Amino acid sequence: MALSGLAGFDGRDRCDDRKLTTEGLRCGGIVLDLDQSETGVPGGQAPERAARTEHPAPLRPYLIAAAVLCALYFLYGYLRYSHFQSPSWDLGIFEQEVRAYAGFDAPVVDIKGPGYLILGDHFSPVVALLVPLYWIWPSAVALLFAQAALFAGSAVIVGRTVQQMLGGRSGLCVTVAYGLSWGLQEAVKADFHEIALAVPLIALVCRALLMERWRAVVLWSLPLVLVKEDLGITVAVVGGLLALYGRRLQGFLLAAFGVFAFALTVLVLIPAASSAGTYDYWKKIEENGGQEVSPLDSVLGVLDSSVKLEMLVFLVGITAFMALRSPLILLVLPTLGWRLLSQDSNHWGMVWHYSAILMPVVFLAMADGIRRSRGSKRPWLVSYANVAVPMAAAVAVALTQHLPLRDLLRPETYRTDARTHAAEAALDAIPVGARVETDITLMAHLTADRTVYWIGGAPGTAPDVVAINLDFGWSRPIDDPVKYAEQLHPEARYRITREAGSFVVMERTTKVPGND
Repeated sequence: MALSGLAGFDGRDRCDDRKLTTEGLRCGGIVLDLDQSETGVPGGQAPERAARTEHPAPLRPYLIAAAVLCALYFLYGYLRYSHFQSPSWDLGIFEQEVRAYAGFDAPVVDIKGPGYLILGDHFSPVVALLVPLYWIWPSAVALLFAQAALFAGSAVIVGRTVQQMLGGRSGLCVTVAYGLSWGLQEAVKADFHEIALAVPLIALVCRALLMERWRAVVLWSLPLVLVKEDLGITVAVVGGLLALYGRRLQGFLLAAFGVFAFALTVLVLIPAASSAGTYDYWKKIEENGGQEVSPLDSVLGVLDSSVKLEMLVFLVGITAFMALRSPLILLVLPTLGWRLLSQDSNHWGMVWHYSAILMPVVFLAMADGIRRSRGSKRPWLVSYANVAVPMAAAVAVALTQHLPLRDLLRPETYRTDARTHAAEAALDAIPVGARVETDITLMAHLTADRTVYWIGGAPGTAPDVVAINLDFGWSRPIDDPVKYAEQLHPEARYRITREAGSFVVMERTTKVPGND
């Protein structure tokens, strides 16, 4: 018979308030678990776990912390957006997708190609949940706010869970460490991505596992397969953990569902929606610079870069390495697996948004590792576990000096420079409703009320306007913008209607072919 919550109890104590509950025999505030072995797990089949004790965790402090984090994330994202500093075309892509859903249309994203169905790229139908917000606020800025709120909401889940597990001031310390973690900060810097919807879901899955709420584990896991196709494998690992914790039938069924969902999306649904009829991202593993890479070479090259090793060290280092003491850490393997196998160096390091979904896993694994370590027979491990939370918070604050949110302390971050004024002038010269071909700089500012194409990615469309930033970073400098536009669209002629700084706006002077 396992005893949980038995501080100060021995068999000679009287118990005048006995009650048989689903947890076992409750004696006052003490639970005598009648259904578990000394391991604290039904049947004694799972690994040793510390006794579960819930500490009070009032909601208000975490809501305040979340509001502050949301404000910081959104302010940073908005400043970059307003200063035309989007790092990629993704924000424009997602706005076109949400805009299509908001109009009850198929999710066509013209930035990827005229008439391109985005479900043939990544399978993320859950993005449609942002439609109500977009109806109120039809702008790319709404997506930045949604991501900030989702990340901040996940901090509430993580912080309160840690508080309930460890007590003391650990919850708020971890809220700070998690909220400032490099994975979330880099995701905020990378603009909006669909994984913003997965972060709180994964936090809820991990919370349910640690709180032993098995039905909640399953229910929070299921929607993950609608966020991104690779998360089906993560769901399968969740099923494996359920089995490890003694819930074999639930675990097996959930693991089977995850594998089935992954296979269905990458082998059937995505190819069916793709014009190429395949799942293009296999190439990220199979090819490097157009050259085929064998599966063996991919596996042997998993740790062939210092960038990969650095990312792995920082991933567990931000938890004072305590996350390694929890089985929960297994949930990082599916995401790390495809990233380390990929031949695309953008997937390897600490930048971009790829590590955001790992943050709730490692911080809640840290809490589980600390809880386990506090019951260790090794005094040094107990002592280390007792200081791990403040160490993690200190590491997060120290690292922030080199991470994106540090820019909020710099006065120049808030200044509007000549480049920003020039970009705004270029926007003013592009009519609402026009079909525009442009580069990343102006893209997300145009998608709300224009049809936008990626520069060079819309042959034969003869767009109404071609707008370019000459300082964008072209492989070859553009000396004659009009000539460049007419090379892209030999069926049309263009003239410059606005020049502002490095920005050039060109309008088509001929009729659209076929509309004569």
